[in-house]
Amino acid sequence: MKKVVRLGTRRSRLSLWQANHVAELIRRHHKNVDVDIREYRTRSDLNMSAPLRSISGTGLFTDALEAALHAREIDCAVHSLKDLPVKIAPGLALASVPKRGDHRDALISRTGGGLAQLRRGARIGTGSLRRRAQLLALRPDLKMTHIRGNVPTRLEKLRADDGQFDAIVLAAAGLSRLGLTDQISEIFDEGQMLCAAGQGALAVQCRDDGDGLAFFGPLADWRATHATAAERAFLSVLDAGCSLPVAAYAHIVGNRLMLQGRVIALDGSAKVDVTGESGAIEGAAGLTLAQALGARLASEALAKGAQRILETIDIGDDR
Repeated sequence: MKKVVRLGTRRSRLSLWQANHVAELIRRHHKNVDVDIREYRTRSDLNMSAPLRSISGTGLFTDALEAALHAREIDCAVHSLKDLPVKIAPGLALASVPKRGDHRDALISRTGGGLAQLRRGARIGTGSLRRRAQLLALRPDLKMTHIRGNVPTRLEKLRADDGQFDAIVLAAAGLSRLGLTDQISEIFDEGQMLCAAGQGALAVQCRDDGDGLAFFGPLADWRATHATAAERAFLSVLDAGCSLPVAAYAHIVGNRLMLQGRVIALDGSAKVDVTGESGAIEGAAGLTLAQALGARLASEALAKGAQRILETIDIGDDR
């Protein structure tokens, strides 16, 4: 008789793609196992009109799934890693980070042109302060307009006859996973727009016990695990979640981890950039080195004025 693993996910097309991807990884690593995918609605799903930053509390994308883990309704939950708070809920653990997808952001415009081709004063749809701030640093004339919804919904809003948006910005990984890369007008490089910590990566969360960690641990990709650990450590020291204009991206070159971090003013007028690298990422100490790199660069950013930038940000401002 097959063992059944109960996997929790949100209900969007992208979330279900991610859940099925992890289900396949589970079957690949564990023979004679079946996966039962269970769908949940999180706080972010229950209020689809308000800007995310106006909804109080953390875990907007994860709360219902974490509650299901605590209640033992499911054995693991699959999240977009960028949505998982850096402080894991008590009794739960980040069991694994599978191989990462594209970490970059993508512009989709009504005309198909890139950022430079957009008309002066073009209206850009985004719900992310990080994207908003970096877009304004590149083009101060742009008008930022709030948008929410899953990927297909946002694309429908862009193409709508009312012409509310000239372009929107989405994660390239989500577009790729849904087979929508033909919609992309431009992909931003790290100099233009640094990604959210953990963007493009998935998180497999379970209860904090030996059985769950041992079972789901083999799904991890060591490169993604170390890179995102550094990015999340950068966020943690800055005490910044996904609602603030803070960005981080790490990757491995040879056996060393390279990390870029950015804190940027909401209007794009000021920013602090930091870069650094770790020692050799080898053996059991590798994860500690990755986290230390993230913490060190966050401290450097604070010394360069990042705290002053963060203190000026009113997350309720959605002009």
